[in-house]
Amino acid sequence: MPILEAARMWFVVIMTGMGIGIAGAWLDVLVRWLSDIREGRCSYGFFYNEVACCSGLDPGEVCREWQTWSEYFHIRSIFGGSLLQAFIYVALAVCFAGSAAFWFTQILGGYVFDAFLSPWTLFIKALGLALAVASGLSLGKEGPLVHVACCMAYFLMTYLFKGFANNEAQKRKLLAAAAAAGVSVAFGSPLGGVLFGLEELDTFSNESDVMWRGFVASAVAAVSLQWIDPFGTAKLVLFQVTFVDDTWRAFELIPWITLGVIGGVLGSFLIKLNVEIALYRRNSILTGWPVLEVVSFSAFTAAISYLSSELVANLFQECDPNKGDYHGLCNPTALTQNVFLLILTAAVKFFLTAYTFGMMVPAGIFLPTITIGACLGRAVGLLTQALYRAYPTAWIFLSCPPDPSVRCISPGFYAVIGASAMLGGVTRMTISLVVILFELTGALSHVLPIMICVMTSKWVGDALGKDGIYSVWIAMRNYPWLPPVDYHDKGETGANLMRPRLQLVVIDDEVTTINGLDNILNECHYHGFPVVRGNQFVGYAAREKLQLEIEHLLTEDARAERLKKCSFSPEQSMLPWEEKIDLSKTLEDAVLQLRKEVPQELVVNMFQKLSLRQIIFTREGELTGIVTKSDIVELLTRHFPHTGGLKEGH
Repeated sequence: MPILEAARMWFVVIMTGMGIGIAGAWLDVLVRWLSDIREGRCSYGFFYNEVACCSGLDPGEVCREWQTWSEYFHIRSIFGGSLLQAFIYVALAVCFAGSAAFWFTQILGGYVFDAFLSPWTLFIKALGLALAVASGLSLGKEGPLVHVACCMAYFLMTYLFKGFANNEAQKRKLLAAAAAAGVSVAFGSPLGGVLFGLEELDTFSNESDVMWRGFVASAVAAVSLQWIDPFGTAKLVLFQVTFVDDTWRAFELIPWITLGVIGGVLGSFLIKLNVEIALYRRNSILTGWPVLEVVSFSAFTAAISYLSSELVANLFQECDPNKGDYHGLCNPTALTQNVFLLILTAAVKFFLTAYTFGMMVPAGIFLPTITIGACLGRAVGLLTQALYRAYPTAWIFLSCPPDPSVRCISPGFYAVIGASAMLGGVTRMTISLVVILFELTGALSHVLPIMICVMTSKWVGDALGKDGIYSVWIAMRNYPWLPPVDYHDKGETGANLMRPRLQLVVIDDEVTTINGLDNILNECHYHGFPVVRGNQFVGYAAREKLQLEIEHLLTEDARAERLKKCSFSPEQSMLPWEEKIDLSKTLEDAVLQLRKEVPQELVVNMFQKLSLRQIIFTREGELTGIVTKSDIVELLTRHFPHTGGLKEGH
């Protein structure tokens, strides 16, 4: 019944949103506690993180309930306390990272590819994500959270409503809605999740009802996240940004566009460096020791850095005399030192991120990229502010108050601009990126500068390399994904793209025996095979259907049956029924046929718009060739020199 079917669908959507919202919130709580336990513990409760332990204090008031490990063990020596703190910090980071690598290695050992969305994968991915983020490695959580959300949706579809499991179209739509909910929880950005799906997922752009389901799933997930309130702020935003002055001046477009250019250049360089490191890892001894690599690099990371989220939150804050001066960023006499340290931090984070993204741990790219951009943006903001204070009456600063003690420039917002520039250069996202950023920070009044900066960084990044980091990794893995690019041929036709008839493995109608068909299926691993009668095209038989139909004929008791001919067109058959096996049910219901003279651009567009697996080329009913989705993927990724570099078995 249609009403019952719709009710099941909405139940899966709403429960997926609630599930990922609650799971994401508790993962945040777990990550925060695991991160804080590396530095100390709460005096009145081991399982309280630092925020919960010090709740109820006024701004600037010293928290005495939270004790560092040196204070807890009553070590008064500065050297001894520092040594103990460093040892516990690094040791726990190594333990967390090693555990995350172990769990994820189990996935790669058989669970990812055989049961990529199974409940077991859901458990180990969620646990691995918490441990990996808590280890302090330079990674984020958005990608793994999308995977967790899809696992939840798949569990509901498969184990509660098994009808969805056999409907690939409905399954894709529900998984797309789950992906939007995952992004919503990762950033506390319900609108950003929907727009992410619209911008990055083909299913969203092709189906209007998918966007509506994604909207509902994202909203439910955001409500669930705010209900649990993992950040203790009663708000969805991860990095609360408060600007004393919500206005911005025209001259600030110069440093903002400069940041956009820097973000585009560095983003492209980060992608190239990450690709080279990934290829080196694959072709070196490291590929056989993934856990050792993660443990070693986690120790190295912990020894020279600390958690990015705390750093980013402070970089986004404006200087306020009523609050503490975190990291000394508000000291005007330490301008040179602050700018140097910010640039050094960005450089270190840059190389840590380039190496970490691709290791055998659940990893996202957003948070470390935000950190790099925020450091550079804050440095540019401090330099611009210092320039204004030195020359307050210069013509370029006429829109500012002549008194340099009055605030005119907000370095905290420059950090937001830098983060958006770096993200634009690395991911090449546009609309969804702007929305995610203003939802992530609450900087709604500064959407236009963020848009200008993202636009600039994307233009510069596209000039230095066509693909963002997600597209690059998909190409290296050689996954059959069609990038949503505008393809234009140079006069080529389908004949230049197709594989001609002589190169195809075909099944001859009423000529090929069951034994012969079994040999074809064992020797060739194509998704399907054209069926011909002489030179005339009969249809396209899917591999799975063929295997299912002849499975019972391959037993020892059916030797005589295996000598019978395969018949795919009973209405034209000339053989008696005892000499043939009817396999007409294995033919695809609708096979798109074109003439080889059609423009190549039209062929590519049909694959992109219709989500086809193959197109058959015929002339007057005779088979002349075939083009598959893999051929189109190869065509559209041909410009990337490392396509298939990380393919399994490569």
